[in-house]
Amino acid sequence: MNVQTPTCALIALSVLAFAAAPAEGQVLQMPLPPLPDDQEMLVLEVDLAPGQSSQPHRHHGHVFVYVLEGTVNMQVEGGELMTLTPGEMFYENPDDIHTVSANASDSEPARILVHLIKTVGAPVTTPAGR
Repeated sequence: MNVQTPTCALIALSVLAFAAAPAEGQVLQMPLPPLPDDQEMLVLEVDLAPGQSSQPHRHHGHVFVYVLEGTVNMQVEGGELMTLTPGEMFYENPDDIHTVSANASDSEPARILVHLIKTVGAPVTTPAGR
């Protein structure tokens, strides 16, 4: 039987705690499932006019939305409505229906950076019914 001394156990816990702590400035860290070979990453900068919103839609990919400026509302079907400000991020999985995507302000523009991992050649967005 392998028995550790209390000092060794304390050092091991300290190392694990340090390794689990997010790096300064880290916005998101999450594992991705294995991806097929035909995947690509598309990065889009999107400007949203005051009050601008989109109809419910799908992306059929992993979507990461990072708010650069302004305030945006984001929600997937069955999920919580999230109001995000600069430096915050929203994730959408390939099976989600993106029900709310809107500039939360009626007077100020918003700007987001969208990272999309999708199948090569697939459309970026399709209406929710498809």
